[in-house]
Amino acid sequence: MKNYFKTYPNKEGFFEGYGGAFIPPVLELEMKKITDAYHTISKSHNFIQELRSIRKHYQGRPTPVYYCARLSEKYGGRIYLKREDLNHTGAHKLNHCMGEALLAKHLGKKKLIAETGAGQHGVALATAAAYFGLECEIHMGEVDMAKERPNVVRMQILGATVVPVSHGLKTLKEAVDSAFESYLKDPENTIYCIGSVVGPHPFPMMVRDFQRVVGIEAREQFFEMTGENPDNVIACVGGGSNAMGIFSAFIDDEDCQLHGVEPGGRSDKIGDHASTMKFGTPGIIHGFKCYTLQDEKGEPAPVHSVASGLDYPGVGPEHSMLKDMGKVNYDSVNDQETIDAFYELSRLEGIIPALESAHAVAYAIKVAQEQPQKSILVNLSGRGDKDIDFVVETYGLPKN
Repeated sequence: MKNYFKTYPNKEGFFEGYGGAFIPPVLELEMKKITDAYHTISKSHNFIQELRSIRKHYQGRPTPVYYCARLSEKYGGRIYLKREDLNHTGAHKLNHCMGEALLAKHLGKKKLIAETGAGQHGVALATAAAYFGLECEIHMGEVDMAKERPNVVRMQILGATVVPVSHGLKTLKEAVDSAFESYLKDPENTIYCIGSVVGPHPFPMMVRDFQRVVGIEAREQFFEMTGENPDNVIACVGGGSNAMGIFSAFIDDEDCQLHGVEPGGRSDKIGDHASTMKFGTPGIIHGFKCYTLQDEKGEPAPVHSVASGLDYPGVGPEHSMLKDMGKVNYDSVNDQETIDAFYELSRLEGIIPALESAHAVAYAIKVAQEQPQKSILVNLSGRGDKDIDFVVETYGLPKN
């Protein structure tokens, strides 16, 4: 039997027909340096030991798996959460940010550059930069900056420069464009730390590998708690880093159904959602090939989600491959279902989820009602502190 992680991606960075590196010649040498460094440095004893120490003593790993007794009682099924909201900085993002920053340190880079949507990747990278004594520059759309003001302030407190992006829809896609432009000005002294399993090779592979810790922990913890593997594993998908992190431990389990949950937004109309797998077609975006939402001209289409971290017109190339293979069921929930799940988890379990994670919780509620005897493991990828002002101002508090 093939080793999945040694098979995908191939040496050119392709997951079957997706991925690769469609980049300007000026970046080809830098990407090769990063790839070579990753394959050598990240496999070394010193790198692995330092990263393990960071995860244990700084990040607070392992994060626990928690059984939602009241949510399960109300909706059926047996719903469990992998509590990435308890990871330092409040989301799964620090798992790959500390790895990328550690790699940057070994490469002699002076500055970390990245985009952010909901701000969690930006906060995590700013945290990693502060830890390693590196400069940090975060590009963020002005719409997202207004929605996620607490995270903007956190990045600034941590010492990062937050660059407002004011063109286009002023959200995640434009933030990626802006960050790439900045990186191109000085690739020798900077490193672009992509915030998900997207972008040109080697980033989809690197981010997945750094996020595999989530799946490794979750599989062991769930088995210890229940004596079996989960029947369903559910995670939200924008670019798809938290989903690949937890899916990675269960890809070869035929008895475990994997569910990737995309933002259904306001409607199925173009510009009202970000359901890339449901409505997209293969195309090239930001230096790699994946399923993309495209307009009539073949350009990336406008997208929408109540969750700033999911409003992206592309998706990770590995997810694109897994869709074609039939290994993962990709579906969506809309904005209102997400808000309802946000409040349900808060009031039944005392856990306020990030709006991104609330998509996965909403879908878990559906699965629980359809499969009342089955177990469900949700990757709760982040906490909702960043979202509470936006949710209450936009949707109000629910009636008791």
